[in-house]
Amino acid sequence: MAGELIYRTGLAPEWIDYNGHLRDAYYGLIVSFASDALMDRLGMDAPYRERTRNTLYTVEMHIHYLREVKKSDTVLVSVRMLGADHKRIHAAFDLAREGDTAAAASAELMLLHVHQGETVSTQPFPPQINAAIGALLEATAGVPAAGPGSRRIELRRK
Repeated sequence: MAGELIYRTGLAPEWIDYNGHLRDAYYGLIVSFASDALMDRLGMDAPYRERTRNTLYTVEMHIHYLREVKKSDTVLVSVRMLGADHKRIHAAFDLAREGDTAAAASAELMLLHVHQGETVSTQPFPPQINAAIGALLEATAGVPAAGPGSRRIELRRK
């Protein structure tokens, strides 16, 4: 599995559809939990959020469903950092079934660092968070994509 392992989860029975597969919406839930694990990894954990009132918001997510995930599977999620600037992170999460190296799904997220005061406003990352982002960017640089990557959804006209 490419990238840095960031999250591991079993599947709750209510996440399974009538075909015995992980329901499509729950791939997004798993990616959301993996995003929380990424925040912890970068130093934006619960104490940071409480102390600073800063957090990450997901502003865009693209998911590609590549293989079936069944009710008995455990899902492993790895992260690849695709880019970052002073207040945004572009990250890719690859989901695989434990024991299988092939990706079951891939997701790309654009995450925005915000301050939750009386109003929500964007906030630059502090130096220690920037350093952690840079280290993960370096650690995952050049790691191949497991899925096709983001693209515009459209029906092409003839």
